[in-house]
Amino acid sequence: MANSRREFLAKSSMSLLGAAMMTNAAEAKTGRQTPSTPGAPPAFGTAPPVGPVVTPETFIEAEKLMQVELTPPELAQAAGNWQQSIAPLYERRQGPKKMALADTDVPATIWNPAIPQVAIGVGRDIFVGSGGHDLPLPANDEDIAYATTTQLSRWIQSRKITSERLTQIYLKRIAQFDPKLRCIITLLPEQALAQACAMDKELAAGASRGPLHGIPFGVKDLLDTAGILTTYGAEPFRNRVPEHDSTVVKRLKEAGGVLLAKLSLGALALNDIWFGGQTMNPWLLEEGASGSSAGPGASVAAGLVGFAIGSETQGSIISPSMRCGVTGLRPTFGRVPRTGAMTLSWSCDKLGPMARSVEDTMLVLDAIYGPDERDLACAKQPLSFNVKQSMKGLRVGYFPEWMKSDPATDVDRHALEVVKSLGWQPVALAMPTAPYDSLNIILFAESAAAFEELTLSHKDAELKMQVSDAWPNTFRQSRFLSAVDFVQADRMRRKVAEIMARMFKNVDVMLVPSLRDEMLVTANFTGHPSLTLRAGFVEVSEARSDWAPDPKHPLPKFSLPRRVPHGVTLIGRLFEEGILGQAGIVLEEAFNVASERPKGF
Repeated sequence: MANSRREFLAKSSMSLLGAAMMTNAAEAKTGRQTPSTPGAPPAFGTAPPVGPVVTPETFIEAEKLMQVELTPPELAQAAGNWQQSIAPLYERRQGPKKMALADTDVPATIWNPAIPQVAIGVGRDIFVGSGGHDLPLPANDEDIAYATTTQLSRWIQSRKITSERLTQIYLKRIAQFDPKLRCIITLLPEQALAQACAMDKELAAGASRGPLHGIPFGVKDLLDTAGILTTYGAEPFRNRVPEHDSTVVKRLKEAGGVLLAKLSLGALALNDIWFGGQTMNPWLLEEGASGSSAGPGASVAAGLVGFAIGSETQGSIISPSMRCGVTGLRPTFGRVPRTGAMTLSWSCDKLGPMARSVEDTMLVLDAIYGPDERDLACAKQPLSFNVKQSMKGLRVGYFPEWMKSDPATDVDRHALEVVKSLGWQPVALAMPTAPYDSLNIILFAESAAAFEELTLSHKDAELKMQVSDAWPNTFRQSRFLSAVDFVQADRMRRKVAEIMARMFKNVDVMLVPSLRDEMLVTANFTGHPSLTLRAGFVEVSEARSDWAPDPKHPLPKFSLPRRVPHGVTLIGRLFEEGILGQAGIVLEEAFNVASERPKGF
């Protein structure tokens, strides 16, 4: 800020401020805050003065945060009636007329990803699985544990294995391997075994609840479970016990699933460090599993559960699925109800399955999707999936420039060649240059609102991670975001949704490097579904991390490169997870790399 401007303020605007404040004080003293003439409406800026005195110097410092500049008279006028005009708007949390907001109080505005004139949800509810083969039950428990949910279901339905035995197998593996991985927050052995026995009795009586009947599963520990700790992976919530099951947990139980464990997540759904430590990657124990669905990624990869439920706001299913070599399905925003799930962002949060095959994720999605009266953003849209439907002529969009640069790898480029070898039609795409990361003001503002009490009470200091890129700092900084910029980002969000709609006029799915920032941000804010699946392996000479580089704590390096799985990501049209699944199954078979396991597990 120029010195001449400050000197001018000192000499001139302070007198303007003094006059304005004297006038305001006189009006406050006489009690004249609104016009007294009958029939005259109230005016902005005439409320009783509240809060501390604000000066032009206060605004000058705030200008640095907002990147705006007012003239000296404008500064004097703004400061002069701040206490009457803007400060009263904070009464909701400052008082004296406070209004508490419960966790279940959602914003009045709801993000609708649909674009006018673009049809979505075409078709009807249909689910046709592979039918499968009657494979013999393996002789050893490890092979059983690593079987896909689809295969486990066939063995249970044909009475080759009981749910109780399968649950015991996973409990034994958890006891053996979780100390290395730290992927379990709360284990439920007694409850799980009781539920497994109940499922076995039902099946023996001829009653099957469907393909998930008797399958042990885990959920990310931000999904409420009645009478069971639901901690969000965060110190301030580690003793939190909800009264009701979340809708997704309830639906999985109704489908016959056996809840085995509450799985780790980075504290408040960020990265892979929680109050119990860091969740590690089974393929490379020197690095984190990535997050925030770290526990689902690690537990599925290590054969500790049949399948898991993760969540994504921006990369939290995609990233651990890619790093841990599992399959992750991020459904369309509004496809799966979030009732009873921790809120990070009302307009971006999504719940989805993580499993060992593409078909597994579709089986789980079929059990959990559909409207819920308590999640107003949840849409009533059909799910159409037919594994036997021909994918001939599928149009696959890709971004040539993205395939040439990081984070794309040879695996990503090979995946594009596989697309061509299948006879599918590759379609080159390009995204307009735009500040897509600007959309994150919506995430930052919503998350800071969701955890306002944590920040204002300073309990955020209890969180393990206090680095600049962790939530505590982001929540604090977000208190100073501009509401005007938030609205402008919301308007930009609609324009970005229109960009995606235009691209999808020419393609059925998009093939993208999983962690390409533009698409990772964009598709999450527009609400498009994604499917991440293992496509090959890469070699790394250094452990990877979700966190910003810290010279004081360098990541482990390896004298000999380590071989780890690498996943590619398909992006689909809104509510067309069925097409994603059908295409993913064909690619999964063509890649032929999904069956390899991490050594030592």
